[in-house]
Amino acid sequence: MSDLPPSTSVRRWLVTTNHKDVGILYLVTSLFFLLFGGVLALLLRLQLLEPGAQVLTGMAYNETVTAHGLIMVFWFLSPFAFGFANYLVPLQIGADDLAFPRLNALSYWMYLLSGVLLGISFFQGETLATGWTIYAPLNVPAYTPSVGGTGAVLALAMFVVAVTASTINFLTTIHHSRAEGMGLMDMPMFTWSILATVWMMLFAFAAFLAALLILGSDRVLGSLYFQAVEGGSLLWGHLFWFFGHPEVYIVFFPALGIMLELFQSFSGNRLVGRKWVIIAIVLIAIQSFLVWMHHMFLTTINLQTKTLMMATTIGISLPFDLLVFAMIYTLIKGRIRFETPFLFAFGALLLFILGGITGVFLGAIVLDYEFRGTYWVVAHFHYVMFGGATALIGGAYYWFPKMTGKLYDEFLGKVHFAIFFVSFNMLYFSMFMAWETPRRVFRYSQDYVAIHQVGTVGGFLLGFSFLLMFYNFAKSYVSGEDAGDNPWAYTRTAEWAVSSPPPLENWDGRPTYASGRLEFVDRHGHGSDDGAHAAADGGHAAEGNEASDYVLGDKHPSHASIWPFALSLATFFALLGLSGVRSAVSVDAAETLLGTGVSVANPIYPTLLVLGAVGMLYSGIEWGREDFYAPPAEVASRWPFDHVEKNKLGMWFFLASDVIVFGAFISAAVFIRANAGWRSWHPLPDSFPGLINTFVLLTSSFTVILALVAARRQSRKGLLGGLGATMLLGFTFLGIKGWEWHHEIYDVGITLTQNPHGPPIQATIYYVTTGLHGIHVILGLLVAGFLFVRTWRGHYMTDQRPVEYFGLYWHFVDIVWVFLFPLFYLF
Repeated sequence: MSDLPPSTSVRRWLVTTNHKDVGILYLVTSLFFLLFGGVLALLLRLQLLEPGAQVLTGMAYNETVTAHGLIMVFWFLSPFAFGFANYLVPLQIGADDLAFPRLNALSYWMYLLSGVLLGISFFQGETLATGWTIYAPLNVPAYTPSVGGTGAVLALAMFVVAVTASTINFLTTIHHSRAEGMGLMDMPMFTWSILATVWMMLFAFAAFLAALLILGSDRVLGSLYFQAVEGGSLLWGHLFWFFGHPEVYIVFFPALGIMLELFQSFSGNRLVGRKWVIIAIVLIAIQSFLVWMHHMFLTTINLQTKTLMMATTIGISLPFDLLVFAMIYTLIKGRIRFETPFLFAFGALLLFILGGITGVFLGAIVLDYEFRGTYWVVAHFHYVMFGGATALIGGAYYWFPKMTGKLYDEFLGKVHFAIFFVSFNMLYFSMFMAWETPRRVFRYSQDYVAIHQVGTVGGFLLGFSFLLMFYNFAKSYVSGEDAGDNPWAYTRTAEWAVSSPPPLENWDGRPTYASGRLEFVDRHGHGSDDGAHAAADGGHAAEGNEASDYVLGDKHPSHASIWPFALSLATFFALLGLSGVRSAVSVDAAETLLGTGVSVANPIYPTLLVLGAVGMLYSGIEWGREDFYAPPAEVASRWPFDHVEKNKLGMWFFLASDVIVFGAFISAAVFIRANAGWRSWHPLPDSFPGLINTFVLLTSSFTVILALVAARRQSRKGLLGGLGATMLLGFTFLGIKGWEWHHEIYDVGITLTQNPHGPPIQATIYYVTTGLHGIHVILGLLVAGFLFVRTWRGHYMTDQRPVEYFGLYWHFVDIVWVFLFPLFYLF
């Protein structure tokens, strides 16, 4: 499937892989989750009108607090920003699309269906009621035993998979597909902010995925990580906040990029200190991983470590000072036009300054002891996260004409800003005034009743302001004035050089900055196009495929595939089934899963799990078989990856993320062992099976190399032999591991929760970590089997790259085992 149906067709939006369509889907869906999270917030504000249970019960209040935080942070703020990124980054860097269009569509559908899975968790008994930080041990079944709690954890894991797919896609696109002559320092500031964001996401979300996998193991299999007395609660804090603090900047950076773009456009002045702004962004991105422990000042971490984290926390504010002064000086040196997009961008700057200043208080250990757990933190958090995201609303007004070809109502836009800004401060500044109110608690001192009531009025006014925005956009889209290609006076980025809305293929010619300014040449690099615009994507039903005449060689770029949607839907059903598989636990059960005594009470859950798993396998195979063509950029600026093909680059980024996942698992093992007492753990009684498996996997890496050599020599038999040997060795590894597990469980007595040779947590860590590695081996064998069948049918003789990329993955899996073997069998 490659033809794209018209935009008036529902089928268009199910199969599209075009970056602009996916961007629109992200924007619309994230606004839905804004309404969802906003309604939950208004329920909380109604509860706080008076101290005590007014609207919700205690448990319902906790669920609402948790869901509101999760939805706003994960399902609204970042996806709203990445709706703009999907639409605009390829246009700003001169690319035809993102590097992997189907992966882009997959990231969207995984995001949408993960949100649906979170919504369903409300109807599975109870959803999570832990606060959005999901602190241990509240996150384990002993405290939140419902199926809905597990469903919410799995929804988060599915969301992180969506984020990882999007991250790999943007990193590859920006590093591989920039227009000729566009160096990294030449990129627009919005694209720069996205680049810094996705680099942070690559590592931060990998750590969060590891935490969620461990938590999912505790909830589904009954492992003991976060209910262990050997530092389980502190382990969650480290894993979560290693992700959680970069997440603050992951949310804020796209908004910062929009502020920088809008300040230039509406002041008519180039950004002051542009080079230093970029350096500051890079420094913040790096430092964001060095300050996570300031969220843990109230734990038992020693004072010396806390002091070091206090210093790094204060230090990260310095690059932000540079950013703020750069924006202020840009405005001072320009002639400002106070139109709606600028008002929201300027308002975001004011709100973020207040949020940043109040955050410095929390970076000091002594003050943090006083403020932690109060509404001071809630207010600061909203001024930073939602205050910074105010610029995203400005971005919606700024790019609305580009995306729709229509002008919004300027008067309604300014009314929206006025109500928004006033109500925002009514709501969140009232929290500073009532800061001694305990966080996540609806009983508070009578002294603060009037202040909380002002905050509730502000909350409802804030919600009303968004209704004005929705009305403005809907009315303007239907009957607004035509915008033309560029309604703004001082734009500096390439998206304004094409029609509004842009054509499906973005460009008639190839964009180039080789001369120092934007020009267009034909696809073969000859002559000048003078920047002629392609026809807009109008969606005429009679035409069927709205593509322009852009052809590379003799193949048209593909824009449609049903398999991202199908794979995401299958994953959704598999995780929904997995959420309820462990519905009852009995340690006396005759049949056990790794000794935990899991019995299944509701047959619908395992049925969904099996059907979903089968659907995932089928969709994955069809994805691989589909004739989908996403051409690489023929001529592009690719530093620092000048000679790396885009698929290999994408594989590198994926493996970098997986390194963090396994690194988090190994670090968790070392952390808990150190807390349990290093010498209280003993190696497994029999290390011989692990030693044999080490030789088996190392040999399989050699056979993968032989397969690649055979493919390059166009030896079909040699390739089949190499792949077949690799598969045989992989199955041998799994067979030995299966025998070993059976022996340890039934003969030695080492189960997931019991260990006669040491602490039970040692057995938990062994089974879960090696189990994760085993899943990687199984996935590798599935890919190897696919390559084997395709080779049998005559593929890969002229293009051996899929074999090479599989080899990179398989070598990584082997290297991981080299670390796991001494960790569990020798030390």
